[in-house]
Amino acid sequence: MRWFMGLLFLIPMLSASGQESPKSWKAGVASQVITPKKNVWMAGYAGRKKAAEGKAQDLFAKSLAIEDSNGQRFVIVTLDLVGITRTMRDEVARQADQKFKLTKERLLLNASHTHSGPLVRPRPSVTYDLTKEQWQDAEEYMGELQDLLVQVIGKSLQELQPALISYSHARVGFAMNRRLPTEKGVQNSPYPEGPVDHDVPVLRIEDPKGKLRALLFGYACHNTTLALQQFCGDYAGYAQEYLQEAHTGVTAMFLMGCGGDQNPYPRGTLDLAKQHGRSLATAVDAALLPKPRTITGSLKVAMEEVPLQFVPLSRDELVRMSTSNDAYDVRRSKLLLPELEKSGQLKSTYAYPIQVAQFGKDLTLVTLAGEVVVDYSLRLKKEIGGNPVWVAGYSNDVFGYVPSARVLKEGGYEGGGAMRFTMLPGPFAPNVEERIVTKVVELVGQVRK
Repeated sequence: MRWFMGLLFLIPMLSASGQESPKSWKAGVASQVITPKKNVWMAGYAGRKKAAEGKAQDLFAKSLAIEDSNGQRFVIVTLDLVGITRTMRDEVARQADQKFKLTKERLLLNASHTHSGPLVRPRPSVTYDLTKEQWQDAEEYMGELQDLLVQVIGKSLQELQPALISYSHARVGFAMNRRLPTEKGVQNSPYPEGPVDHDVPVLRIEDPKGKLRALLFGYACHNTTLALQQFCGDYAGYAQEYLQEAHTGVTAMFLMGCGGDQNPYPRGTLDLAKQHGRSLATAVDAALLPKPRTITGSLKVAMEEVPLQFVPLSRDELVRMSTSNDAYDVRRSKLLLPELEKSGQLKSTYAYPIQVAQFGKDLTLVTLAGEVVVDYSLRLKKEIGGNPVWVAGYSNDVFGYVPSARVLKEGGYEGGGAMRFTMLPGPFAPNVEERIVTKVVELVGQVRK
């Protein structure tokens, strides 16, 4: 009895010592279909000759709201889209702040980068040469999408309930590096010896009794199994679908990693997209088997922009491009030359957003903008250390490729060739990787204090 009374006396002291219960978290989840109602133009492949022809699968926006015991919130929105523009992100963040008091650094928008989704980039465009009516349909959809994103954020915040949050991970191997070195330079082909990141990080959301409510999982691989003329989430869409079928009442959400130079192999058919989706879903289920890392403590978030420098195009280069046989070079020069003539120079930097969320001492989530190559994930997880580090690309602003120093030096599509499809006066300068990594390390230091 004396021992029992002593234990009762000790419990309140432990509770007051700063050790938070896992039950101090709250979480809310919501899902919204965002499949276009019209057969609008599709994104992902510049060579398309016609608009969509229906759907193979619905596309979704899903929102996970997380709140710690101090009322600090973080909302993760995953999108079955090729990307998200800075303009749309800023407007959704503005409305979320106005309506829900959710400041911009506490909102993450991440695109799965499916190449079987709608165009979500307004004119003018280097890549897309559409008719007036086609642009109007695309812009009408983007307006509707923006409203739906604000709505799904609000729904997830309304659904905040006590939750248990934990982390685990597994692996799956269908992603392969696609930068094959040849005598003529880097070729876009399977490269089994190239760097990969086969990790499948999983954030598990349960109610206080242990009932599963949501699964947030990631992978570093281009969502390009398919080249359909139908809307489809590709392997990431099927992975989410299979997980929700296997776990009744659960919302499954895919967070794209640093897959800029990774492709799913083999690829090319709907059956293969389903196969890769099944493999990824199985890996997520495997991650649920061992005892997870329970997340306790408080939530801290930081977000800043770092200026990435360009090696600017000269006027002579732009004039040469204007007479090229390549339609994309011609369109790019027509958009950049007037800017050069008007101001005397092209912009020299790009304001690159970086966001870090720290979950107690148990998980660090780093989000990077653009189509980030796998080197960033591998390096940051090694350099930051200290607790599990999850690195996501394709976040908050998908504007083009973000090469590492190695990829930039090697050249090829991800190393600068893909700039021809953008309005950026690139390529990026050789210090691009160090600028990004330095800022990430700085922000991680802030949130880990």
